[in-house]
Amino acid sequence: MVTGGAGFIGSHVVEALMAEGWSVGVVDDLSSGRPENVPAGVELVQADVRSPEARDFFFRFKPEAVAHLAAQVSVAKSVTDPGLDAAINIEGTLAVAAACREAGVSRLVLASSAAVYGAPAYLPVDEAHPTVPLSPYGVSKLAAEHYVRVLSELAGASWVVLRYGNVYGPRQDALGEAGVVAVFVSKLVAGEAFPVHGDGQQSRDFVYVQDAAAATARAMAVEAAGGNVLNVAAGSATTVLELARALWAAAGRSGQPRLAFGEVRPGDIRQSRLDPGRAERVLGWRPAVGLEAGLRQTLLWWQKVSAVREGAG
Repeated sequence: MVTGGAGFIGSHVVEALMAEGWSVGVVDDLSSGRPENVPAGVELVQADVRSPEARDFFFRFKPEAVAHLAAQVSVAKSVTDPGLDAAINIEGTLAVAAACREAGVSRLVLASSAAVYGAPAYLPVDEAHPTVPLSPYGVSKLAAEHYVRVLSELAGASWVVLRYGNVYGPRQDALGEAGVVAVFVSKLVAGEAFPVHGDGQQSRDFVYVQDAAAATARAMAVEAAGGNVLNVAAGSATTVLELARALWAAAGRSGQPRLAFGEVRPGDIRQSRLDPGRAERVLGWRPAVGLEAGLRQTLLWWQKVSAVREGAG
């Protein structure tokens, strides 16, 4: 089962699991996910993971493993409404963990975030790095990690925590705070300037969504993964300005992209680069899609979506 399986990353996880021969069920309240993201033949229950409907689905579907991706993912929203962030990311995780225990789920995989680390004390950041989040989002994700570990172990079940870098690719919402690639691509397609918060020298570790989904699918199946916290990232740092130039080049444009500079956002981390070495050793996984190729695929998807929307209009 995949919670949030109609969303950006979750729908790719569903596809990766199906490619491995799994039967997959999806719980998603469709607050940001889209039903068309869910492959044909996959049962979708539209429900909040905290609801009785979601709990009932656990008993009816009886999953062997669960990937919990349903979440509030905006750092900015967590700053303005930390209560809502905690309700979704902490209470939602508690509800999923309880349903897993009651339904006899063997493994729970949590989609966490590099935001739990806070400002890096060293680079690249490995899983032993101190966790000092700078935003309520990072706090809620860190709390969710601890709940998944403790509640799974109390139930005698296996758990895995995946700390994603900045995941990008097709189906990402341009309105999402974490979706800088989607924002830039949408502006490129619309012929508008790329919005840059601060000086654009802040760096992120961008990992293509199909790579992240492949790691998640392996975390659900590889026996040795149990009891591990794993970074899922490319292992490289790209600044926002470098990203803008790379996307401009991927689109075949000459010259320099037009940028619109704005204020620094509260809770933003200045530099980020993760060490995915443990994921490679434990899962036998490494990212297969480089930034240039990933940006091209993302741009192609956006162009197709834009053409369909224009045709519908």
